[in-house]
Amino acid sequence: MEFLKNLANLIKVKTLVTLTVISVFAILALRGNIPSDDVMHIVVSVIAFYFGTQHEKGVK
Repeated sequence: MEFLKNLANLIKVKTLVTLTVISVFAILALRGNIPSDDVMHIVVSVIAFYFGTQHEKGVK
């Protein structure tokens, strides 16, 4: 039952957007389209925002 609850939490829109943004920028960096330093700043910003909003809600 706990597994299904965790899976349902992963399929939230904010989580999907976060994973998509990280994936797109990682692919662009691996292809050499954008510098890896730029990817690092963008990904860290997205992750910080995501976990900051999760912490603010009290979701762990």
